[in-house]
Amino acid sequence: MALNPRIPDWQGRRVWLVGASSGIGRATASALHARGAQVVVSARSAAALDAFTAQHSGSQALVLDSTERAAVQTAAADLLARGPLDLVCYCAGTYQPMRATAFDLDAMLRHQQVNVTGALQVLGAVLPAMVQAAAGGRPGHLSLVASVAGFRALPQSLAYGPTKAALIHLAEALYLDLHDLGIGVSVVNPGFVATPLTATNDFAMPALISPEDAAAAMVRGWERGAFEIHFPKRFTRVMKLLRLLPYGLYFPAVRRLTGL
Repeated sequence: MALNPRIPDWQGRRVWLVGASSGIGRATASALHARGAQVVVSARSAAALDAFTAQHSGSQALVLDSTERAAVQTAAADLLARGPLDLVCYCAGTYQPMRATAFDLDAMLRHQQVNVTGALQVLGAVLPAMVQAAAGGRPGHLSLVASVAGFRALPQSLAYGPTKAALIHLAEALYLDLHDLGIGVSVVNPGFVATPLTATNDFAMPALISPEDAAAAMVRGWERGAFEIHFPKRFTRVMKLLRLLPYGLYFPAVRRLTGL
């Protein structure tokens, strides 16, 4: 069932991906460029962005730290001055495994700043223009990359999980407010994807997929008008079932499954 307007083709659509220097963001930018989208990639690493634009003719690099409010507003204003944005995807993120017995307040706050505050700052910079564009007959699409780690608490996810839960809730609230305006809203909940972030894990990651496979699933989801895009299904469906368990069953099940 399509909960958003379908995107039948990408030719000429203006797309801004924040957090596209590596991993899922970069692979998605590449996939959309191949489909004819006018891709703008943002991240903190100028070298990584320059490498992307060198390999993807016609794409644009916009160096940006999403935790800096003024920089986000300036970047968004520059892009919007050239015309409406058809898709804005926030895929910037940070991840550090953490348990409460090794609580690190600085790392906790860093997760909040990058994973949540950065998303809010991008939304604050683009939403008014997207609402105006929708009223003029050109509705866009907002997408937030969260994670199955936001479904329910997991060991080692003390810093990361709460931020992804916040993004899931944020996407749901945005959908309720923006759907009647014709603006698409989606949340992306990946399982394990082989990226520089997950490379820090010291445990076996079930159903691990490549960034390219993740990007393909995201693009398919946007094209089909999905609200939630989750993958790989063989893993994410298990996580969805766990989410339904009462606490008396959930906590013992997680301990058995993870050994933690």
